[in-house]
Amino acid sequence: MNSERDRARTGNGPVVISVDAMGGDRGPAAVVAGIVRSATINPDIRFILHGPRDELERLISRRKQLRDRCEIRDAAGVVTMHDKPSQVMRNGKDTSMWSTLDCVRNGEATVAVSCGNTGALMALSMIRLRKLPGVNRPAIAILWPSRNPQGFNVMLDVGADIRADARDLLQYALMGASYARNGLNLPVPRVGLLNVGTEEHKGRAELKEAHDLIGDLAEQGKYEFVGFVEGGDIPGNTCDVIVTDGFTGNVALKTGEGTASLIGDLLREAFAYTPLSRLASLLAYTSLRRLKKRIDPRRVNGGVFLGLNGTVVKSHGSADATGISSAVKLAFELAQSGFADRLAARVASAAELAQDDAQAEQQKESGT
Repeated sequence: MNSERDRARTGNGPVVISVDAMGGDRGPAAVVAGIVRSATINPDIRFILHGPRDELERLISRRKQLRDRCEIRDAAGVVTMHDKPSQVMRNGKDTSMWSTLDCVRNGEATVAVSCGNTGALMALSMIRLRKLPGVNRPAIAILWPSRNPQGFNVMLDVGADIRADARDLLQYALMGASYARNGLNLPVPRVGLLNVGTEEHKGRAELKEAHDLIGDLAEQGKYEFVGFVEGGDIPGNTCDVIVTDGFTGNVALKTGEGTASLIGDLLREAFAYTPLSRLASLLAYTSLRRLKKRIDPRRVNGGVFLGLNGTVVKSHGSADATGISSAVKLAFELAQSGFADRLAARVASAAELAQDDAQAEQQKESGT
């Protein structure tokens, strides 16, 4: 019998998504509400839901949309936001997070979705799913609202690992391009390397080395390298993929989310200032709703773990039903595209090319 992953790859049958019901700030009720939204919209999704059986059965029994479309896997343990990854790796076998990842490992589901502890999820993902050959450090990629026609840019890494050398940044470029190709339908994505300026002489030594490596593999990797980009280009239209280390990416992500929240608060304050401004808000209601939707982080909720033998979507810990549904939608689209297999093939091909280039360089230096 073919696995769920095989059926998703060939487009036959429904896509099965493994969902961690526990660990989020809003509890399993928000997770169930989110998958109900997804099930209502898309009849081709099936779910394996992980958590305490009694609690989940009570929540699901009220939802006719999930009848015959949701299987419960009993998992009594919960990974909290305060648990250390090392503790979870040693003692987390009975947790919903561990169980969620094992469904992807065993081929029962195509993608895992969790809104739990990011560090623990990445650590468990590397243990249970393993890294792709040739990948030193996996990365977390997110979609950032942008001025590009597709409406979003891909940025990675945003927090999987605070360190990244030149070879890691090259891998991020290859994986980010593959994500943009399959997730945003961009045949030849434009890749930019985040730096303190666009001039080639600026930046740390590893950035300059990465600049040359990413540029050299652009043709083989089927992407266009635009060179160094700055922070202002993250939401811009200069490139489609922004490559950076996890420390810088995470700071940029949290800054962007905080700025979006501040803009929303300031707009509400401005429109409530006088009776005339309140009237103006009523007249501008449709435009304000459009703006709110455009900058709402729930619309692009879900960071994708890249570089693993399986696809994992990390939802915000504070995600509500709307956010969970967005993460499930992203997981479904990646599963349908056969993203995991395509990414593995791209990384393997690029690793061979990089190795050949390194051997050729060594031979040149030795004069053979």
